[in-house]
Order: sequence, then C-alpha cells, then structure tokens
Amino acid sequence: MAGTVPRSAAGIVWSVTTDSDTRPGSLRWAVLLLRGEAVALGLLAVFLIYKDLTATANDLASALFVTGFAVGGAIVLWALATALGRRRAGARAPTIVLQLMFLPVGYYMIQGGLGWLGVPLMALGALVCGLLVCAPTNRALGVG
Repeated sequence: MAGTVPRSAAGIVWSVTTDSDTRPGSLRWAVLLLRGEAVALGLLAVFLIYKDLTATANDLASALFVTGFAVGGAIVLWALATALGRRRAGARAPTIVLQLMFLPVGYYMIQGGLGWLGVPLMALGALVCGLLVCAPTNRALGVG
C-alpha cells in the first residue's frame, strides 16, 4: 500500500488556530508600557554614560551613582515586565510601587516648571497602576 493516502487524511482538512497569548488586553498593555519605560530609561542611561565619559569630572562618584541608578532601573523595569508577561503575580506589587513613584516625581517636575513632562509622567504611572489592578489582570494573575 505504498503511495496511498490513509482514509483519515483524504477527508476535509480543518484549519486549527491556537491563540498562544491568552493574556487580557489590560495585562498586555501594562507589559508593553513597562517595556517602553524600560527602553526610555535605558536610553537615558546610555546618554548618562556618554556624559560621564566626555564631561569634565566635578563629582565622579555622584555621576556614576546616577548612571548606575538609571541602568539598574531599566533592568528592573524590564525584568518586572517580563515577569508580568509570564503571569507572575509576585511582580505586580513591586511594579505598582515603582509606578506610584512617578506621582511625586511628576509633582515636583510640575513645581519646578517642567509641567510638560511631569503631567504625562504622572498619567503614565496612574495608567499602568490602573491596568495592573483591573479585574481582567487580576484574573490572569490569579489574585483578588
């Protein structure tokens, strides 16, 4: 029977589609925004590294500390976004804390005359917090 097609394969072919990403939209958007924040902070870190290497040294220790803080923040944000993308509920609380830190930072930016940056920063923090505590995200993470 070489060359013959089995009867089960000769019938109708069904198209099977699988949705491998069953995360709700709120969790997907939160992860996307967190990754965007991580990339933006990473770009700021690259700029700070460039300035550390090319500027005259007034206080090298402080400059390296600020640069290290930016690098570390970008890594932490990316790691938290990855963990949330994998539905790790333990990543939600630290992420919310980091996002809530945008509120006082944005407030002091507004007080310092940088309202054009402070207001969107506060809105971003509030938006990501809202996405992380909404019902579909709670169900996806198995909390609540």
